[in-house]
Amino acid sequence: MNFATPLIDWLLESLELDASIFHVGRYCGGWHASTQGLARSSFHVLVQGQCWLHVEGHDQPQHLDTGDAVFLLRDLPYRLSNEADAQAAQGQPRMEMLALDSAAADGVGLVCGFFHFHAGLSSLIVEALPDFIILRAGDPSSTAARSVFELILQECQRASGPSSTLLERLSHLLFLYVLRQHVGGNPALGGLVALARQPLFAALLQQMIERPEHAWTLEAMAACTGLSRSAFFKRFNEIAGQSPGNVLLALRMRHAAHLLKANQTVEHVASAVGYQSVSAFTRAFTKAEGVQPGAYRKQHDRR
Repeated sequence: MNFATPLIDWLLESLELDASIFHVGRYCGGWHASTQGLARSSFHVLVQGQCWLHVEGHDQPQHLDTGDAVFLLRDLPYRLSNEADAQAAQGQPRMEMLALDSAAADGVGLVCGFFHFHAGLSSLIVEALPDFIILRAGDPSSTAARSVFELILQECQRASGPSSTLLERLSHLLFLYVLRQHVGGNPALGGLVALARQPLFAALLQQMIERPEHAWTLEAMAACTGLSRSAFFKRFNEIAGQSPGNVLLALRMRHAAHLLKANQTVEHVASAVGYQSVSAFTRAFTKAEGVQPGAYRKQHDRR
């Protein structure tokens, strides 16, 4: 059963992230690899051969085959290896990658990279997702993702070598397809996705998105759901794992960023997202984005 809604689609489309490639190549013989300790989300796409994924706290290793991919959304204690046994995998050396060779009969070919999820709304969405997601090439519901994988594979097989820029964009797209499939098929997910699946709160969330300039006090939010102030606050936190204020701030800052990218004045943007003073908006935006709104607008105007 598909549990996606237009509101959930909007949330997933709002996910802002950057992908960067750090390895494209092939491991042979005994090996293990991991990005643990780098405080970054990472991904590994198998373009050739097979290997094993070992994640600490998960007793059963995951077998990965050509066309599979793993997306690690947190900095996890994990390793990829040629060994199925966790202890044996830990004992394998870290090896330098060889160049990809589509004619090779052994080894595993990988496209490896990092994801950086933007602060604010994107972080709130990712927080509710599992630690890692695996794409299975044989999953009949992964038709779109497999099409993207084929493009990645073709790029890796270019005689002149793959383009890192193109692989980054394709990996980004692959993840979005996988994420939409994962969210649509998992009714137990929490966070903003769970909020969007609750009719009572989905209507409120829709209004907050459409009217960020409104004076959204806790009482005003509660009134939209028909709950008392205390019952609303408690239930909202239980479902979303976030306070209503945090969600409202994230929605407002996302809208503000889009207006600034469209070269709107800081004064206009402040009013459009519900701030009575430019200084209060500037403080909130700078804290959320790490840069003042005027500087943010100039950065994107140059782009």
